[in-house]
Amino acid sequence: MTDLRDIESTPLVTDLYQLTMLQAYFDHDMRDTAVFEFFVRTLPAQRRFLVAAGLEQVIGFLEDLEFGAQELDWIGRQGSFRPEFVDYLGKLRFTGDVHAMAEGTVFFADEPILRVTAPLPEAQLVESRVINLLHFQTMIASKAIRCVLAAPGKLLVDFGLRRAHGAEAGLLAARASYLAGFAGTATVLAAPRFGIPLFGTMAHSFIEANEVEIDAFERFARSLPENVVLLIDTYDTEAAAAKVVQLAPRLAAAGITIKGVRLDSGDLGAHARKVRRILDDGGLRHTTIFASGNLDEFSLARLLAEEAPIDGFGVGTRMDTSSDAPFLDCAYKLQEYASRPRRKRSEGKATWPGTKQVHRRFDGEGIMRGDVLGLEGQGGEGITLLEPVMRAGRRIAPPATLEAVREHAAAELARLPPELQKITGSGQYPVTISSALRELAYMLDARPI
Repeated sequence: MTDLRDIESTPLVTDLYQLTMLQAYFDHDMRDTAVFEFFVRTLPAQRRFLVAAGLEQVIGFLEDLEFGAQELDWIGRQGSFRPEFVDYLGKLRFTGDVHAMAEGTVFFADEPILRVTAPLPEAQLVESRVINLLHFQTMIASKAIRCVLAAPGKLLVDFGLRRAHGAEAGLLAARASYLAGFAGTATVLAAPRFGIPLFGTMAHSFIEANEVEIDAFERFARSLPENVVLLIDTYDTEAAAAKVVQLAPRLAAAGITIKGVRLDSGDLGAHARKVRRILDDGGLRHTTIFASGNLDEFSLARLLAEEAPIDGFGVGTRMDTSSDAPFLDCAYKLQEYASRPRRKRSEGKATWPGTKQVHRRFDGEGIMRGDVLGLEGQGGEGITLLEPVMRAGRRIAPPATLEAVREHAAAELARLPPELQKITGSGQYPVTISSALRELAYMLDARPI
């Protein structure tokens, strides 16, 4: 139980208290229907909206939920769990219903993006992995989409695998950033797994391994003639650009075109301006400039404001770790059990009780104008955002293609109010709590406990 596939599927990717609670639920026959909802309590300081992501991985996990023989044997040997409970785990499958916002949907604080309705032990057991999957991809997609807003029309590529917090994180970051509008990734496994386009150039080590820089350029170009993008900042950036100009006619005679050059260090804007002049003066007006190196939405916005002649960007560490907001204040909480609404009242962590729905209104131009968080079934103006995706433990429809999800995310961006399309600002989107939901909360607060 050590390879990536097992990590993705095993129910042992959980917290111990899920199993100890299940033992107690089993002992006391607590198996009535429960409703849990995943939501974000507050938005990070630099975020005025988030983008839902990770639903497809959650559905796959729930559909395949099963304890294998090795896992049951390990649980049985821990001494904390009785044999009859271990036998019960061996028969446990997810049999519940799931409602969710479509991946790529914009959402705000307190709005559930996923609701699980299932027998209490099933809904409880999956909490840790559901949070793990939704939290991470939502966090990365929400960071990536800010880069898309900061650099409209530019080629954006995920470069973050090597500094992601583990292999699964790097792979899912490639998916989340592509969903948000990136053109592709350098992470190779993302192509066979998700169909995401791959981009790549060379490392400084390739240049250094050759005695002469221009020889490195030529050898690389002749080995990969269909995609010649040369890294030119290993030694002297502008001198290397001149070597590219010198090499271009020799490669052209062999039918090879230098597609682009890449900058990875220093003052990217200043270097790009100098390199652009060198390339243009040398007749390489169609050779693009691609930049990377600790970039994020703020540095992208700054480079564009400076009118740096950069055609595309590789965004890595700061996106794949969401460095300015490396976690979301999110939760997966019980909102109803045995047909009775439940409300957590902890200081600073109180929840809105009951099974809920989000209604969203638009103006005549199709721009989002406000959401209402209310109780399911009570109606409301606008469209509903939580829709059924699983029934009785099985998905209702075939999975949406990643391209369709990506198109939905782009449409959501276009429907954002203009003030929210800026990466800085103070404007807040209106989310109203319905009067019926407030009354339910007040009623539960007044009930003796």
